[in-house]
Amino acid sequence: MANLAAEGPIELQKTGKRDFLIDLEKKAQSRWASEKIFEVNAPEPGEPAQGKWLGTFPYPYMNGSLHLGHGFTISKVEFATGFQRMLGKRALFPVGFHCTGMPIKAAADKLVREIELFGEDFTGFKEEEVDEEEAVSPPPPGNAGPAPKLHSEGAVDKAKKGKLNAKSTGLKYQFQIMLSIGVPRDEIKKFADPYHWLIYFPPITIDDLSNFGARVDWRRSFITTDANPYYDSFVRWQINKLRALNKIKFGERYTIYSPKDGQPCMDHDRSEGEALGPQEYTGLKMEVSSWSEEAKKVIGDKMAGKKVFLVAATLRPETMYGQTNCFVGTKIKYGFFSVNEDASEVYVCTHRAARNMAFQNITTPRGKVEQLAEVDGSVLIGTKIRAPFGIQPEVYVLPMDNVLPNKGTGVVTSVPSDSPDDYATLMDLRKKPEYYKIQAEWASIDPIPVLSTPAYGDLTAPALVQKLKIQSQKDQKQLAEAKEIAYKEGFYSGTMVAGEFKGLSVQEAKPKVRTAMIEQGLAFAYAEPEGFIKSRSGDECVVSLEDQWYLDYGEEKWRAETKRMLSQMNTYNSETRHGFEGTLDWLNQWACARRFGLGSRMPWDQQFLVESLSDSTIYMSYYTVSNLLHSTWDGKTIGPLGVTAEMLTDEVWEYVLGTGPKPASVDSPSAINTTQIDTLKRSFQFFYPLDLRSSGKDLIPNHLTFALYNHVALFPEEHWPRSMRANGHLMMNGKKMSKSTGNSLTLKEGVEKFGADATRIALADAGDGIEDANFDEKNANAAILRLHTLIEWCQDMKKEIDDPKSSLRRGPRDSYHDLIFEAEMRKQAELTYAAYEVMNYKEALKEGFFELQSSRDWYREVTTTAIPSESSASASTTTIGMHADLIQIWMKTAALLVQPIAPHFAEHIWGSILGEPESIQKARWSDIPVLSAPPAADAAQAKKREEDILIAVDAGAYMRGAVKSVRDAEITLAKKGKKGAAAAPAAGGKKAVRIIVATSFPPWQDACVAVVKEVTVNGQVDDAKLKEALTAKGLLKDKRIMPFVQVLKRRLQTEGPLALSRQLTFDEAKILALITPYITATLNLPGGAEVLPQDSAREKVKESEKEENGWKGAGNIVEGAEPGNPGIQFWTKS
Repeated sequence: MANLAAEGPIELQKTGKRDFLIDLEKKAQSRWASEKIFEVNAPEPGEPAQGKWLGTFPYPYMNGSLHLGHGFTISKVEFATGFQRMLGKRALFPVGFHCTGMPIKAAADKLVREIELFGEDFTGFKEEEVDEEEAVSPPPPGNAGPAPKLHSEGAVDKAKKGKLNAKSTGLKYQFQIMLSIGVPRDEIKKFADPYHWLIYFPPITIDDLSNFGARVDWRRSFITTDANPYYDSFVRWQINKLRALNKIKFGERYTIYSPKDGQPCMDHDRSEGEALGPQEYTGLKMEVSSWSEEAKKVIGDKMAGKKVFLVAATLRPETMYGQTNCFVGTKIKYGFFSVNEDASEVYVCTHRAARNMAFQNITTPRGKVEQLAEVDGSVLIGTKIRAPFGIQPEVYVLPMDNVLPNKGTGVVTSVPSDSPDDYATLMDLRKKPEYYKIQAEWASIDPIPVLSTPAYGDLTAPALVQKLKIQSQKDQKQLAEAKEIAYKEGFYSGTMVAGEFKGLSVQEAKPKVRTAMIEQGLAFAYAEPEGFIKSRSGDECVVSLEDQWYLDYGEEKWRAETKRMLSQMNTYNSETRHGFEGTLDWLNQWACARRFGLGSRMPWDQQFLVESLSDSTIYMSYYTVSNLLHSTWDGKTIGPLGVTAEMLTDEVWEYVLGTGPKPASVDSPSAINTTQIDTLKRSFQFFYPLDLRSSGKDLIPNHLTFALYNHVALFPEEHWPRSMRANGHLMMNGKKMSKSTGNSLTLKEGVEKFGADATRIALADAGDGIEDANFDEKNANAAILRLHTLIEWCQDMKKEIDDPKSSLRRGPRDSYHDLIFEAEMRKQAELTYAAYEVMNYKEALKEGFFELQSSRDWYREVTTTAIPSESSASASTTTIGMHADLIQIWMKTAALLVQPIAPHFAEHIWGSILGEPESIQKARWSDIPVLSAPPAADAAQAKKREEDILIAVDAGAYMRGAVKSVRDAEITLAKKGKKGAAAAPAAGGKKAVRIIVATSFPPWQDACVAVVKEVTVNGQVDDAKLKEALTAKGLLKDKRIMPFVQVLKRRLQTEGPLALSRQLTFDEAKILALITPYITATLNLPGGAEVLPQDSAREKVKESEKEENGWKGAGNIVEGAEPGNPGIQFWTKS
């Protein structure tokens, strides 16, 4: 049905089945839309509330179509919405459209310039005008780690992602990008108006999600920015309230700045480096104590009477106790720069770094760079400097190959205990001091332990260099991997073992060490752009300290309350919680205003706009009332309440969403009236708080944590979010998605290629953790066939059910196979519910879709296989047959269990095949037939019923296992041939099988189990006590003991205490007797199959010593039988 292309993506060869499914999907979507099934309202006064649920995901940015990664995150909310609806709740899933910020405006401005260059239809463009992209600089060596990034202009990581996607196409001009995403050439000129984007892309998003089958209430959609006056008033209330609470402050903040232009350089002012922001370091002042001989010759007395400092920029100040030397690049030019007007202090660094310092109040006068001298880095080798906070107070300057002049200051302080780059370079220098033109004693200081980690001890870098087999500083690929491991391990798991803050975690110690160094005058705060940024005037930009409005994240009391909120919130996994905790520990002061782009104006300072990560922190609450305020997502049409945007004053919003009193202006002319304002408040209070926020893990360090802070500040505790869930990035076919390689899909392309339900099934199967997931196109393609086959089977079965003359059984369900089938369906329904409840959709799909079909397959197989009669081995005369009622129950159960994930398939089974009049979207979990049994007469009867179900489930699993064991034994026998076989078939004989059933375990096994029970505490085996107890009982002498004990320990980890329970819940011999006719038929055993107790089999073996009875040599098989694991002997029956 499909071929796997060389690059990875599947090429579908035949599409008939897919097209059939898509046709069903369109019919279901049309019905849902016409019946307005997903439009969810708060109950009217006096109407039953039923319970509510509100789930959201980060509203997508309106500069393109949704990609499959969006679909993955959306699917988590989508599946949850379907499940919550089945629980009878008013489940609300709204979707808005984010338009705030620079990307749209910057792209529109590009088009303005491109129209000037090439004309409105861009026919003036010539292919050769495209320049090659500049190569991306490699990462810097030395001290860099998982320290916080301070961004003054929004979500850098998110913006980079979009930027990289554009670059991956190889397109330079914006009009080319527009063409690549499907915008007609003659329409591109309209996008030079940034507000055109706001009306073009939302309908595309609506279509894509509707075709995906999303259960979205589209009445609640909206665009951001002041283009929507309703949302604009909401943002004004939010920002005004934050300022009134002293959460928004004014002061100096880092920003990207063009010295040539004399003003901040925002995204749209840049020809290169869009979306890059400031990166803050600690500038380390390493005072020169003695110059190298070469430096003395070159510098002479130019620095006489001055304090000279080599300045290193580090992201890891906490490691400075372990300095063993300092690195410079021998081919880099280093300047000597005056720090103050009298030049009494001098900093040695690159000119680029000095230029940044000049705009950060580090050097004076502001904006002026005074260079006193310049030398090659090679001149500085052998200079001795004082190491701030170093356990070794003075160290030498040494050469390093990988120092970059365009990152940091060009000076790298060396901590080889924790930096793999530093350690590898130090080892190189020690091996070849003559080659590097240094004296051996300059590199003689061994790595000094600074911090300890559980994985690598107190010398992380040496351990990683050895583990990854790094030979020298030239092994950049391995060093990059080692650096990432070292820095993450140190930051998240490290404990200080040196210095004033010994014993503290690295996360706690980092800011304390930095503050102490700055207070003692040994360091200063230094920042520079994250990468190369060029203004449109051709100026290389710097980081400057500028007056800005900022949110005071990190303020002690605000942070403490936010941490308290986090402690109450469900994060679904510990990794997500740790991500939030780590972010709360370092996040502080975030600039919330910008001058350019789209958005809402700062109410009190109209020259500024609210930046894009600050107007999107509590908009989930806006969903609760948006459908009442405006009837179109752009806010141009007044909503059903008749409220105008002008009526929505801060006082009105505070009453509706906050804790304020009803405004005195209510019911006055041109003001909101009592009915309107109370209806808004009732809707908000019904749907809030937010029950689920689902997002990619990359938003934990910004958007999601901002949302926590803002909810704490603006809402009472009862309206704090109840849960936030983070997923990993989505790979495709096991590889990173990439447009340039063709291994990429938009959501629309995915649905067109595989259909909605097959896409949804593959997304559910992709994974549920915070680690990166994988959308496997083979799974999506397989889902097409499975869904189509299931529909055909259900159609055939419904005809059989409706035909009283069909082969299906009617009347009492008196076969034990009926009981097993029904019990397994119930068990799978319970397991599916448990998986949905914790948002484990891969598991829900496994139990509620795949395993449910496996149960049906077994039931069908075991009840419809023809069993040969006793009189004629060739005549197939008897079958039990499937029961009509159970097949009807299975189809209904199958539709309901998979409905959250594959709603279109479920709708077709439910309505078109089973004939249910109402949409399955209105069905409830309680409608699952196997979950609704007649009420028990008393508690004892209810308990007996539950026990019978569990026994039937165990028996069913045992049956399948026993059949597999017999088949495996036959295969093993065939492989061995006649060698060593006790009962090889003889000519003219009938092949038969004996199944030996044991009623007790071997005494040595019981003794082992008893010992393991004694030494197990809280599910963990104490290995020391285990060995001691086994030795005391003399069990260790038996070679069978330890392998058996290891198996028990592994089972304890997966099964818990049940692993030590050695009793079967059912009569093994009875169950085997039920299944032996099936074994006889399917394995073609004309001699039949018989079940014997172990004691009888032992007697038969003894008798075989006196006369041939077919048991000769079967002793090991008989003795190997255990309860639940029978012995199996094939033999020839004469």
